[in-house]
Amino acid sequence: MTNMSALQNSFAGKLMEVLDHVEYRRIESSEDMEDVARLRYKAYKARSVLPVAAKNLIDDIDFDDHAYIFGVYYYEELVSTVRIHHVTPDHRVCQSTGIFPDEIHAFLDAGMTLIDPARFAVDPDLELELPALPYLTLRPAIVGAIYFDTDRVMQHIRPAHAAFYKRVFYADTVVPPRMTKTYGFELTLLASRSKEIRGKLMKRYPFFDSEPYERRMMFSRDKDNGSPPLTILPTARLASGGRREIHGQFG
Repeated sequence: MTNMSALQNSFAGKLMEVLDHVEYRRIESSEDMEDVARLRYKAYKARSVLPVAAKNLIDDIDFDDHAYIFGVYYYEELVSTVRIHHVTPDHRVCQSTGIFPDEIHAFLDAGMTLIDPARFAVDPDLELELPALPYLTLRPAIVGAIYFDTDRVMQHIRPAHAAFYKRVFYADTVVPPRMTKTYGFELTLLASRSKEIRGKLMKRYPFFDSEPYERRMMFSRDKDNGSPPLTILPTARLASGGRREIHGQFG
């Protein structure tokens, strides 16, 4: 094993250990939404990235029927949040459509389906203590891409973060940095080819893996299943362990 691969395995192992103490909650109640709004505001204000003239950080598309808002809880404390939109040619609502409409519509006009993560927020008081949080907060985007079998995972981000998404999610640049009216600063649009990268992503970062029942708990809105689960425990360790066992038998 090379020094680089050993470092990656060590890092992935540490993130898996943190994930053992994490639970995800699909935010449905007004009380939980208020907690999410406070965390969004705290995180955005700390980074000076509040939208122009923002009065609060709950918007109409939080309640879109293709939107899924997740809270990430570490030892039962809310530490981060993300909103995941499932975007299809027949349902084009998402954050990226409002910022880069021409490019998003081009993907959809070509018949593609997308996952669009937005409203990513990590408690700034815990960023240094838990460097795993950005990875674990974005994990539902990968889970959703598998559940919905989408063609792309989009990333509308500040240019300084592009290297992270290219390194971790093998993202391609769709739109170079551009000034945006909504935020008053530059954003760039990236996209990961979710079906193509899945194998190498799971091999490199097994904490992104999941079992089918976790994916259903995160994203199913089948009325026959009743209310969504209060908490969703990650299944990455189980899923990646089974994958290694299969590879060991047949690989």
